[in-house]
Amino acid sequence: MESLLLFDQSSATESIVLYVYLATTVIILMYYLVIFRKFAFYKEHQQNNTQKPPVSIIIAAHNEDYNLQKNLPAILEQDYPDFEVVVVNHTSNDNTMQVLSDLKLRYERLNIVNIEQDLNFFKGKKFPLSIGIKSAKNELLLLTDADCRPASNQWINLMSQHYSEQKGVVLGYGPYLKKKGLLNLIIRYDTFMIALQYFSLALLGIPYMGVGRNLSYRKSIFYKNKGFTSHYNIASGDDDLFIRQVATKSNTAIELSKDSFMYSEPKTTFGTWFKQKLRHLSTSKTYSLKLQIILGTHSISLFLFYISLIFMLAGQILLLPVLICLTVVLGSKLLIQKKAAHKLGEHQILLFSLFGDFIHIFGMMLLTTISLIRKQGNWK
Repeated sequence: MESLLLFDQSSATESIVLYVYLATTVIILMYYLVIFRKFAFYKEHQQNNTQKPPVSIIIAAHNEDYNLQKNLPAILEQDYPDFEVVVVNHTSNDNTMQVLSDLKLRYERLNIVNIEQDLNFFKGKKFPLSIGIKSAKNELLLLTDADCRPASNQWINLMSQHYSEQKGVVLGYGPYLKKKGLLNLIIRYDTFMIALQYFSLALLGIPYMGVGRNLSYRKSIFYKNKGFTSHYNIASGDDDLFIRQVATKSNTAIELSKDSFMYSEPKTTFGTWFKQKLRHLSTSKTYSLKLQIILGTHSISLFLFYISLIFMLAGQILLLPVLICLTVVLGSKLLIQKKAAHKLGEHQILLFSLFGDFIHIFGMMLLTTISLIRKQGNWK
């Protein structure tokens, strides 16, 4: 009798795991073949906009003397007729102000705003960004960071060409530079997957974020929505909470030309990258229920898919059907990821995605859990 009971329990457990495996297989395929396919097979329409409206580039900098000296000239030397670069020096105690002063002697387009005293009620870089936007002379704003370098001198031109009477928000791509090592692969794969999500959902009419490294919107939209005041108490969110607040299906465009990419130096240790990710993930708890379900279902399904896969392989349960499902999922993922990677210039991560997705999803589940219980930090 006892052995029969154990058999029944074992059989019931196997059945539950099998159902979880099959259900998550279907969900993952739906994400890739319905949602992510939208971006992978998207054909960007060539813009015929010959107008080149004036643009204000906004950069908030805190102790960025080295990065500004290295990257700012490439921004100041863009091939565009009418633009300014507003750099907000936010309470730096290094040589940031000296570097900016020296560059000002060479570039008339550079405008410096110096903030000597921090404001405790505005967390993160939202305060210096708000001051920079207020100081901007032009309606079209293009935002980036001090540690970013444009892929070409056509960055402003490519990002600004999407503006029209209807369009007021442009989402760009901000990849990380290729370096040696596992951490670099994980960072670049994570950045690629995030872009695959926010570009795909934007094309489906659900724009919910951009990246502050390469983002553009109208100054009037910023003021109409009272800037960052609705989430001023959260350190992050200038590029996702704000975009979710102002972006719509009709007013949002995406820019995918490789010459429009804004490259950044990746973190070099797992500890510093974890801190960066925790800061970015801290805003997810404020997302709408609909968005949390869309994003969360994908992550949880992948997590459960791999857990159930390991269980069934270890127990040698229905190996042929399990391997068929695995082949279909991996084949669909690779097809969509290959097309998307071509658009985003991330070809090198395809082989990593075969096993890296397993590492990535477990790491993200852990970091997301930590972010839900930790206290907010600041951008410094």
